[in-house]
Amino acid sequence: MKILIAYDGSPDAKNAVTLAGDLFDGTPAVVLTVWEGFSQVISRAEAGLTSALDFEQIDAAAERAAHKCAEEGTGHARVSGLPAESRVVRRHGTTWETILEQAADIDADIIVLGSRGLSGVKSLLLGSVSRAVLQHSDRPVLVSPANGTAAKGRHPHPAPSRHDSAFFSARL
Repeated sequence: MKILIAYDGSPDAKNAVTLAGDLFDGTPAVVLTVWEGFSQVISRAEAGLTSALDFEQIDAAAERAAHKCAEEGTGHARVSGLPAESRVVRRHGTTWETILEQAADIDADIIVLGSRGLSGVKSLLLGSVSRAVLQHSDRPVLVSPANGTAAKGRHPHPAPSRHDSAFFSARL
């Protein structure tokens, strides 16, 4: 068995890593951080700043930050009991498509991610990336509950029970 953990450094991503460790202790994992080139961000925003910016320098900094984020997530996964390696990939389509492509590439048996990441606009129930991964995945997906959804007084990273708000999708 192999786990792909999508990790963006957000509190929900950290909870997802801990949950994966609780549920799949000792299972090999790949911690994936997807990064986006600044030119992609600007083109979506349709800003007129493109001629004054050094995209290569900005992209290099974004890639370095993604590697740092992935290493942080990998360290957290190892502390949580998962023999993990990091993987950093530049996004070419959408983030969810990149996650699914990487899951297929490593032949992951399950994808684990937080319900909300570091995106600007957050959904009320699930983040748009986790929702899209759930809807389009051809393999099981475990979405960790949003940070703070656990009842007070409980372990901060509970394993899901039938009463918890974890989401799980399995296609057979």
